[in-house]
Amino acid sequence: MKKILIISLTISILAISYAFYSGNLKKQKTMFEQKEYPKALVSYTDFKGLVKDIEQHRQERLINLDAFLTMSKEKNVVVLDSRSDFRYNRKHLKGAIHLSFTDFTQENLWKLIPDANTKILIYCNNNFDGDQIDFASKMAMPKVPEETQILSNRKPIMLALNIPTYINLFGYGYKNVYELDELVNINDKRITFVGTEVK
Repeated sequence: MKKILIISLTISILAISYAFYSGNLKKQKTMFEQKEYPKALVSYTDFKGLVKDIEQHRQERLINLDAFLTMSKEKNVVVLDSRSDFRYNRKHLKGAIHLSFTDFTQENLWKLIPDANTKILIYCNNNFDGDQIDFASKMAMPKVPEETQILSNRKPIMLALNIPTYINLFGYGYKNVYELDELVNINDKRITFVGTEVK
């Protein structure tokens, strides 16, 4: 009799444990079977199309420092610095307005530059030489292990904030954009910097 009671009790415990385990499995399954979200608001196809549309437009609007400085004095012209807040505050071209590239939205740009026909002059880190702190180059140098030095003739990749800035401005409807196309020494007497690090 005692043996039958123990067997019955064991079977009951196993049945309860199985029911509890099955219930937990169902809960976990439900947790992971969430409704699918829509795709992110990202389109590489749109980006590629925009780059193709812009290529010739941008090529015709690359200007040297003299032209950049002359244009900067005209009416309805802004010099836009899209580097980080930190870098802009430390050192930027005198007269430049600022919107960090990460804050580019249609609304933010409209607030800063309400007229889409405004002439916008842009520059970035890769336009200035001689200050690797506040104008550090964005160039990507190839990493070549010592044992493959024969491949060390690979060229660096020129990455620069100017290009995505130009593309995004164009995409948001600002088509009157000009880009500084020279690597200017920071001690060039034609330019003036302002900021917390400028003495």
